[in-house]
Amino acid sequence: MDRMSSSMTSSVTGMGLGGITGLTTGISTLTCMREPQVTIGGMPTNYVPGLSANYNISSFCQRPGQSRRWPTARAGPTAQHIPGRSHSAGALHRLKHSSRNSPNTQYAHNLICKLADQNERRRRQDTLELIPQSYYSQQPLKVELTEFYSRDNGKDHHTDQYELVNDTVLPNPVLRRGQNFFFAVRFDRICDKQQDAIRIVFCLGPKPSVTKGTRVVLPVNWNTQQGALQHSRDVIGLARLQDTSTTTTPMPPISTVATVGPITSIRETTTYGVRRSSFSNDALPLQHSPLSPHGACERPVIERYVATTQHSTLGRTYGSRPASMQNLASIANEMDKWDISVQRQDGDTITFQVHIPASAPVGVWNCWIQTQRVGQRDNRHDYKCDEDIYILFNPWCREDTVFMDNDALRKEYILNEQGKIWCGTWRQPKGRKWIFGQFDDVVLPACIYLLERSGLEHSERGNPIRVTRAISAMINANNDDDGLMVGRYDGEYKDGVAPHAWTGSVAILERYLMDGGRPVEYGQCWVFSGLVVTICRALGIPCRSVTNYVSAHDTSGTFTVDKFFDKDGNEVPNGPDEDCYDSCWNFHVWNDVWMQRPDLPQGYGGWQIIDSTPQEAAESVYKCGPASVEAVRRGEVGFQYDTPFVYSQLNAELCHFQEEENSEWGFIRMASNQYQVGRKILTKNPNRDDDESDSDLLEITQEYKAVESPSPDRLTVIASCRGYQRLQQYYEFPDRNFEDVVFDLMDIDIVPYGQPFDCTMNIQNKSPEDRTIWCVLTASSCYYTGAIASRLRRSQGEFIVRAGQREVLKLHVTPQEYMDKLVDHSIVKVHAMAYVKQTRQAWSDEDDFPLQKPRLQIQVRSQPTVGQDCAVTFSFQNPLNVHLTDCYFTFEGPGIQRPRQIRFRDVKPGELVNYQDKFVAHLQGERRIVVTFSSRQIDEIFGSVNVTVRG
Repeated sequence: MDRMSSSMTSSVTGMGLGGITGLTTGISTLTCMREPQVTIGGMPTNYVPGLSANYNISSFCQRPGQSRRWPTARAGPTAQHIPGRSHSAGALHRLKHSSRNSPNTQYAHNLICKLADQNERRRRQDTLELIPQSYYSQQPLKVELTEFYSRDNGKDHHTDQYELVNDTVLPNPVLRRGQNFFFAVRFDRICDKQQDAIRIVFCLGPKPSVTKGTRVVLPVNWNTQQGALQHSRDVIGLARLQDTSTTTTPMPPISTVATVGPITSIRETTTYGVRRSSFSNDALPLQHSPLSPHGACERPVIERYVATTQHSTLGRTYGSRPASMQNLASIANEMDKWDISVQRQDGDTITFQVHIPASAPVGVWNCWIQTQRVGQRDNRHDYKCDEDIYILFNPWCREDTVFMDNDALRKEYILNEQGKIWCGTWRQPKGRKWIFGQFDDVVLPACIYLLERSGLEHSERGNPIRVTRAISAMINANNDDDGLMVGRYDGEYKDGVAPHAWTGSVAILERYLMDGGRPVEYGQCWVFSGLVVTICRALGIPCRSVTNYVSAHDTSGTFTVDKFFDKDGNEVPNGPDEDCYDSCWNFHVWNDVWMQRPDLPQGYGGWQIIDSTPQEAAESVYKCGPASVEAVRRGEVGFQYDTPFVYSQLNAELCHFQEEENSEWGFIRMASNQYQVGRKILTKNPNRDDDESDSDLLEITQEYKAVESPSPDRLTVIASCRGYQRLQQYYEFPDRNFEDVVFDLMDIDIVPYGQPFDCTMNIQNKSPEDRTIWCVLTASSCYYTGAIASRLRRSQGEFIVRAGQREVLKLHVTPQEYMDKLVDHSIVKVHAMAYVKQTRQAWSDEDDFPLQKPRLQIQVRSQPTVGQDCAVTFSFQNPLNVHLTDCYFTFEGPGIQRPRQIRFRDVKPGELVNYQDKFVAHLQGERRIVVTFSSRQIDEIFGSVNVTVRG
C-alpha cells in the first residue's frame, strides 16, 4: 500500500499540463492496478483548453517509475524524431553539443523544470474542478452474497426433486426454460440508481457468444416496472385466440401475494469467512441470513401480478387490456427473449426476476454480475457466481417444443423415477423393473458431460431434435468414441458387469464419471434404453421405453431378413456369398421421445423414435432418429431421420432360402410367415404399476403399423425402397397351387427353469396321394439377437404320410441337455423345415420361448422412517439340482438405497435362500426397491416392492 501511495503521489506531483492523466493513473493503481482511460463529458482527461493539438505535453509528465523527461526543443510538425531515442535523451544530446553550451546551461535546464512544476500545480487544481466529486467518493458496487432460491424456484419449475437442488453444501438451481425465476444479490452498499450500473450476464459453454444465443447480457433498468405476466403460458396457448373484433369486458388485474423465503446461505468470500448452506423454509435457530432483514427472520413479501383470467372462449387479456391477435403476437415475441426486472430492494439487497425464453439452449449456465459507475465502463467489477445453473427443457410450457398437454403423462414420462423394460418373447413378454433415478445428483452432471463429448454445438442445444440425436449416438461406445457404455452380446462378461446385473441407470452413470469418462462395461439394448430414459427425463424431454418383438435388422437394404439353409437343413452363416449379416432379434428395445417437428409437415409431431443400440452407422456415426412414429406408421420413409431403417425393423419380410439343385441360382424360397416381423410392440402403462406380475403392459402396435393384413401401400413402400426390380424375382414365392401338405409348428407353453419340454410339429396331407416328406426339427439356445449359441437337440428324417392322414413329430429336451448351454434371457429357439419331394414344396418356420425363472421375494419388516434403520429380507428357491457359485445380490431404491452389490455364499441345490439386510431411507413418500440375484449357473432372478417411507 505504501508503494502504491508513493506511486500515486509521484504521478500527481509530476503531472504537468496533462495533470489529470497522472491523477487518474494513481487512482487506478490503487483500485484495479491498471490504467483505464477516463473521460469527462466525452473529452479525454489529458485535454487542456487553449493548448494547440500539436503541443507535446507528454514530455512534462513524469510517470511512476520513470525519470523526469526533458522538454523538447521544438514542438509541432517541424519537430524531428530519431527512432530509438526518447525526447529527454534528445534534449540532453542537444544540450551537450549546442554551440551555445556554457556554465549557464545546467541552470537553464533546472529553471525550465521548476517553472513547469509550478505550472503543473496550478493546472491540476483547475482540472480537478472538472471531475464530479462522486467520481472519487464512490467505487462500483461489489457483490458480497448471492442466493438463487434453489428450492423455492424448484417448486415453481417442477425441479424440487433433484438432489442438486436440495444439496446441503452448495445447492444448484435447476430451472426450466419458458419460466421466470428469482435470485437475490447483496452488495457492499446501497445501490445508487442514478450512478450505479448493473448487468447480469449468463454464459453457456467455453466460448459464449451473443449472436449464437450462448451469452446473454441483461442490463438492469430501474425505470422498468415488473412485467405483468409471470409465465408465458398464462397468456399464450391456454385458450383460443380471440379475433380483434371481439369485445370483452376487461376485468381488473388480479394481484396475488406469494412469499420467497429468506436467504439462509452465505457465500465464502474474503470478507465473510463462512460456508454456503442450502436454502430452507425453516429459520435457522441461532443465526439469521446476511441477506435477511435485520431483527426477526421474516419472509419478504413479493407481489406477483398475473394476467386477468377470462372464459376460455373469450380469450385472455394482457393486464387490463382485451386480448387481440396483435397483442398476443407481441407478447409471444417478448416472452421468447431473456428479460430481467427488479422485484424489490431492501437496503443493500436486491431481488431480481429473470425470464428464460422457451427456446434457450439447455445445459449448465454460469452467472456473472457486472457493476460500474455510470460513465466509467473501464472501471468495472465482475463477479462470478459459484452456482452452476442448470436450464432444462420444459414440457409444462406451451411455447417449448417438448410441451406435453397431459398432467398424468408428464408425471409418468418426466417425473417417474422407475418403470419397466419389456424383454422375453412376443408370446411371453416379461417386464423388468428399472430404476431410472433421473433426480440423483450424479445424473445431470453426467448428462452435461455426455453432451460435451458428443460435439453438439452449444447454440444447437435448445433444439430437442439435435439433442436427442446426439443422445442416441453417445449412449453406445463404438470406435473409441468415448460413449457411455460398451455393448456385448456373447455372454462373456468377466472383465466387466453383466448386463442383467444392473438394476438401474445411476450406478452406470456414476461409474462413468468416476472413471473419467471411460465407457462402462457392459450393456445391451434394454440397458441402453433405460439410460436414454434417464437422460432424457433428466433434461426435461418426455421419454418412454418401447420394445419391438421380432425386430428385423436388414443390412442389405432389401427390406428382408434373409436366412439360408443347406440341403441338410443347417443354416449357412452369412449366406452363400458370406456377405449377408441380416438378423431377426427376439426383441429390441428403443425409445420414444415427445416433441414437435417443425422440420416436418404438420401432423408428424408427438412421439419420435430414437435408437441408441449400434446397428447401422448414419453419417459415419452409430445413431438413429428421431423418426416420427406417425411417419413410420404411414410409410413416409422420406422424412428425417433414419425413417427407412426404423420402418424396416417393423415391416421387413422374413425370407428363408433352401439349397436346391434345380434352382438357377442354387436356392429356392421356402414358405414362411411373412407377417412375423413386428409382432407386438409394448411399453409400460402410465396408469398402472405391478410389482408381482405384468399386468401393467400397454400394447401400442397400432401406433406403429397397421395391425390388419398388409395393404398394397406397404408393399409399394418396400418395393420403392428396395429399388432393385431385378431382385424381385428371387423374393417371390414359387407357385403354391401344387402345395397340398400343411405344416404347423406348435406353440410351447410356459416351461419352468429346470423342467423338460417338447417341440411339436403337425403335418397334414390333404392330397389324394401319399407324400414323401423330408423334415428337420431343431432346438437351440440363442441370444436375444437371434444368433444361435448352442444346439440342444436335433432330429431329422424322411418318411411317408399317407393320403389324407396326419402325423405329429415331437422333439423331447431334458434339463441336462440345456442346463449348461443357456445364455442371456434363457431363450430357446425351435426351428422346423420340411420338403415334399413329389411337389418340391418347401416350408420353414421358427419359434422362440424363454424358460421361466423363480421370482425373488422382497419383504420389508416394518414401515421405513427417514433416518432410521429398516430391515429387509430377500428370498427365492434354487430351481436347479446343482450348487450356485459366485453369488451376489444387487440392491437399489431411489431415496432408500444407492446401488449396492452384496456378495453371498454358495447356494445348495434346491435350497430356499433367505438373506436379511438393512437400509436407511433419506426421502419420504412412495418408494420402490429393486433387487437382482446372479450366479454362475443362473441369473436374472429379480424382484421389486413398493414401500411408503414416513417423514
